[in-house]
Amino acid sequence: YRGNDSCEYLLSSGRFLGEKVWQPHSCMMHKYKISEAKNCLVDKHIAFIGDSRIRQLFYSFVKIINPQFKEEGNKHENIPFEDKIASVKVDFLWHPEVNGSMKQCIKVWTEDSIAKPHVIVAGAATWSIKIHNGSSEALSQYKMNITSIAPLLEKLAKTSDVYWVLQDPVYEDLLSENRKMITNEKIDAYNEAAVSILNSSTRNSKSNVKMFSVSKLIAQETIMESLDGLHLPESSRETSAMILMNVYCNKILKPVDGSCCQPRPPLTLIQKLAACFFTLSITGYLIFYIIHRNAHRKNKPCTDLESGEEKKNIINTPVSSLEILLQSFCKLGLIMAYFYMCDRANLFMKENKFYTHSSFFIPIIYILVLGVFYNENTKETKVLNREQTDEWKGWMQLVILIYHISGASTFLPVYMHIRVLVAAYLFQTGYGHFSYFWIKGDFGIHRVCQVLFRLNFLVVVLCIVMDRPYQFYYFVPLVTVWFMIIYITLSLWPQIIQKKANGNCFWHFGLLLKLGFLLLFICFLAYSQGAFEKIFSLWPLSKCFELKGNVYEWWFRWRLDRYVVFHGMLFAFIYLALQKRQVLSEGKGEPLFSNKISNFLLFISVVSFLTYSIWASSCKNKAECNELHPSVSVVQILAFILIRNIPGYARSVYSSFFAWFGKISLELFICQYHIWLAADTRGILVLIPGNPMLNIIVSTFIFVCVAHEISQITNDLAQIIIPKDNSSLLKRLACIAAFFCGLLILSSIQDKSKQ
Repeated sequence: YRGNDSCEYLLSSGRFLGEKVWQPHSCMMHKYKISEAKNCLVDKHIAFIGDSRIRQLFYSFVKIINPQFKEEGNKHENIPFEDKIASVKVDFLWHPEVNGSMKQCIKVWTEDSIAKPHVIVAGAATWSIKIHNGSSEALSQYKMNITSIAPLLEKLAKTSDVYWVLQDPVYEDLLSENRKMITNEKIDAYNEAAVSILNSSTRNSKSNVKMFSVSKLIAQETIMESLDGLHLPESSRETSAMILMNVYCNKILKPVDGSCCQPRPPLTLIQKLAACFFTLSITGYLIFYIIHRNAHRKNKPCTDLESGEEKKNIINTPVSSLEILLQSFCKLGLIMAYFYMCDRANLFMKENKFYTHSSFFIPIIYILVLGVFYNENTKETKVLNREQTDEWKGWMQLVILIYHISGASTFLPVYMHIRVLVAAYLFQTGYGHFSYFWIKGDFGIHRVCQVLFRLNFLVVVLCIVMDRPYQFYYFVPLVTVWFMIIYITLSLWPQIIQKKANGNCFWHFGLLLKLGFLLLFICFLAYSQGAFEKIFSLWPLSKCFELKGNVYEWWFRWRLDRYVVFHGMLFAFIYLALQKRQVLSEGKGEPLFSNKISNFLLFISVVSFLTYSIWASSCKNKAECNELHPSVSVVQILAFILIRNIPGYARSVYSSFFAWFGKISLELFICQYHIWLAADTRGILVLIPGNPMLNIIVSTFIFVCVAHEISQITNDLAQIIIPKDNSSLLKRLACIAAFFCGLLILSSIQDKSKQ
């Protein structure tokens, strides 16, 4: 629990995650770009008052706004900076001692007729120590001067942001002879005096003047790199300046990955209605449970006193649909409350990610060992049987989770291999749905509604509870749209299924023709961004697929894996055709083809797999890799399938560990956004501050349990909300349509109120 204000942590505590990467205590620091800094500081005046160390901080702060600004001019004079385009003014005022001169400067700003700076950053002490040779009289005078200045700073702090910068330690071995009296012991004494006087300068319980003490911690780690033992290296000054920018700008711009100093977002109308619904569900279930329990007690078997035997006068009644419904929404309500507390209520802390090779590859080795250890024989030995696909989904999902929490997207070879895993999920979408429609020939509305419900239920609930757009959970829109494309392609006249094609080979060509038209349609949308955006910018599609006011993100995501679903459908068609003609040997322990062909294909697959990995590792940049990815990702996917299925012994076993995770892979992918990661995946949720390893263990355990529970809730609700009877189903669909219409109306009302 972070207490009153995460700004206190940002200003006072933190640690280095790696070289030049500062992590405040359990809140996230945003790295401000030039445009963001100017946008935040438009029409603002910032004043830095103090000695050479404050001047260094001034220069680093200005360089966030204008990197070309040079450190030149007379060091012992005032230095102005102004960006007239952005209307930003930053001044450095040379006052190396806390004395009458500094007091007069501050006093002028307290007068009502004078325009006050919006931010004041002050601090000084080393000159007093140096000039007075570290005497105790100088310290006493320093205390008197700060005492006289404190009320003025307190008065300014009511209308401006005032920060007192505590003195950084020095590296005594590097100090020149005329600075040898500036010792860390003296600096600590001056800092203690400043803190005690400024904190007690107001009658209120808390001073409005904020102590900028975090630079001391930064300096302790980096002062050895100082050139003169007194002034900090440039990287440390940049960190302190960025902290100042976060303190002031986070509450104005509210960056997603800058949780420090951000207020809790207000509840929307839809969120309030969702809270009421879940509260009623929990209350309703409790009432239902109490009534049911009392009835059960009354009908409890009683003992016959004469015979000493129990009279079995009741039969276990089946659980009603209403009870399952109330119980599911009750559990879901409690889970959603946890989601909201983790990622919206500012109750729990958040930290930035920091990538190291060990943070990614060591967990990968752990899960690989566990996956190999828990292996069982498969019930069937067909290519891509259910247990094998669950295993495939499971290990891919675990790798993706480790990729997300470790921040491995900054390492290009890992990024490119993860892109293949996402493509493999979509390949399975094409393979699985094509196989079902081709073999079963079931194009009924019940099947469509079941799939759409299972894919989208959790995401729709999270969009409401967490106030996020549908496109934010990009993978679910992807698989949903591709499922609809597969369904429309195969259900349009003429409907071609395996049973019909077996009677006449002509129908195989008809299906290939359909797939050819699908490929042309995909190419058209991929290379015609305007047409794509026009389709998905139409209302109400735009409400689902817009992110930050446009559909570019959706176009980019869709285009990145545009061919892989088609490849999955084509692979399923070829595989099922070969299987029907008994070309494949899918018995237990048998190689898929004859020994020569199997060995040849296995060799080609291994070479192809490794070739792709070498190419992905030698890629120069993401843009270049992403351009080629849609065409070449299928190479590694097909290579993996052949390596996994050609040897009979490999096809006969599967990892039950990975398969268990595979069954809840969708829920794991969605839940990670809010209860494992944080700040919309930009950071890491911190349930236990100060112990990263224990925090990961506890948050992971809860995260996996929640994903498993939501999977069960979704399955239970799917049986009730999507009945098999067509007349009942149509009534439910009318209710669902009315619900979404109401949601669209409420969303429009919210948008207008925000504007």
